[in-house]
Amino acid sequence: MSSLLFSLFAAVFYGATCFYLVSCLGQRVSFNRALVTGLTLLGFIGHGGHLFATLLLEQGLVLSLFNSASLIAFSIIGFVLLCLTRISAHILLLPLLSLGAVTALSAQFLPHGHTQPINEAPGILAHILFSILAYGMITIALFQSIILLVQERQLRKRPVSTLIKNFPPLQSMESLLFGFLWAGWLLLSLSLLSGWLFLDNLLAQHLVHKTLLSCIAWFVFGILLWGRHQLGWRGHKAIRWTIMGFLLLMLAYFGSKLVREFILVI
Repeated sequence: MSSLLFSLFAAVFYGATCFYLVSCLGQRVSFNRALVTGLTLLGFIGHGGHLFATLLLEQGLVLSLFNSASLIAFSIIGFVLLCLTRISAHILLLPLLSLGAVTALSAQFLPHGHTQPINEAPGILAHILFSILAYGMITIALFQSIILLVQERQLRKRPVSTLIKNFPPLQSMESLLFGFLWAGWLLLSLSLLSGWLFLDNLLAQHLVHKTLLSCIAWFVFGILLWGRHQLGWRGHKAIRWTIMGFLLLMLAYFGSKLVREFILVI
């Protein structure tokens, strides 16, 4: 099956799931969780097939902007599917599946610019993939923390909006947030470890800013997860630490680029 058919297959089932969820919300009826999970899983399989056909070429790994976005969406949807075996958070699939459909179709139909395939040793390719996936998982953790904050504030008001009523309980939303944080922290750990093992110039002048800030972000998320486990951190404190770690990663990726391209040339 070609990458085109895989992308269409993914988009159709993702779209069907979103349409079903929106219809249930509009009619204010409960949705069939097994049906939602099944449709999502079919789309997920198609999405995986599309990524395999577009990312891995004979010339190397093609990590264009749209391919990277599609890979991140795929990993997040896969993680949420795993979480659905323990918590009921099917309504959160609505924005994620929309993102999955858009990124899969974008990777298929939009131009990839001048992206060159990356033909490196497996260790370096693993470092690149771990970095992208960690960045994506922590980004979705940030959005989850914002949703949690909005939900908490809305529940204090009366009347509560229909959308908020369909959200999972705060405890489930918080468990999902820390699930994202654990996944992002472990992927960031693998990214840093593979960087130390396979990159010869990790502390070179053009990478030292990125490495240092990424390590600080790793410690921030590690402290947050320790605080959650040992001290029961939650709510606003967890959200503040999540935002802090995310901003450090932002500086690691974009701040180091600013330093290399502008400050070091002065």
